[in-house]
Amino acid sequence: MGLHRLRQMTTRPLDVLCIGHASFDLVFSVPHHPAADEKIVADALLACGGGPAANAAVTVARLGRKAGFAGYLGMDLYGERHLEELRAAGIDTRAVVRGSSPTPLSVVLVKPDGRRALVNHKGDTRPLPPQAFVPPATPARCILFDGHEPDLSEPALAWARTHDAATVLDAGSLHGGSEWLMFRVGHLVASEKFAAQWLGKNDPERALAALAERSPCVVITLGEHGLIWRRGAESGRLPAFPVEAVDTTGAGDVFHGAYAAGLAAGMDWPEMLRYASAAGALCCTRLGARPGIPSGADVERLLAGYGSKPQVMG
Repeated sequence: MGLHRLRQMTTRPLDVLCIGHASFDLVFSVPHHPAADEKIVADALLACGGGPAANAAVTVARLGRKAGFAGYLGMDLYGERHLEELRAAGIDTRAVVRGSSPTPLSVVLVKPDGRRALVNHKGDTRPLPPQAFVPPATPARCILFDGHEPDLSEPALAWARTHDAATVLDAGSLHGGSEWLMFRVGHLVASEKFAAQWLGKNDPERALAALAERSPCVVITLGEHGLIWRRGAESGRLPAFPVEAVDTTGAGDVFHGAYAAGLAAGMDWPEMLRYASAAGALCCTRLGARPGIPSGADVERLLAGYGSKPQVMG
């Protein structure tokens, strides 16, 4: 596919550069999951940008930090719409690559309990080549990977090591890109699904212990059951913030974006975990991942409402 890199000047140092997948989401609110040959009517429709790394970049920006995004968007209607969203959010899009292959498209069905089903279509869109990596023009404090641009990961990781930038992997599922990165980043932040896929069984505590033997910092998110973590010789858990879930789409993306923003801001460990957990919880209270991304003020209000709780328990 023919690739074209965008040119955009930036003067403010990046807090977080997010590398990976960008899609366009069509989110349907449905009364129930359709059965075979059943036709149902959606209660609502939302069209917006999506994708783990792209959502994380918007999260960083809404939390008041400077974010960049590196990934692919097609020269089609969905790519144009998504690029407009990123720029409107203040994202540095200098490392976005455009091409003739389609922008990945996701159809999301959201049920009344907030759970979802997702279908993604990439067509002939392929991962970007290593030479598409654009080193940040200004220092970046943190690089967040989602593993969906594996060929960009190696030069980006080398840049991060040279420039002493923190590195985070959004390990949502086990695939070639996430498997290559998982023990090469400083922070492995994994979903319960990833942990089960890697371990071969659903046992988060056992997975945490095994992953921590090879990673300096591991967090496993458990949805409504909070998270567990191990960092060096320390370990613990954090209960989830209780919210009324409308749509869980993007909650993990927002958690990872807030986690990376917290690293860039120099938050201490317990504060950063609470901050990311609160941001992810708030995302569940609105339909659609992108509209559900909270502002920094939203997160602070939720944290203030619970005082020092939920607490990180060692």
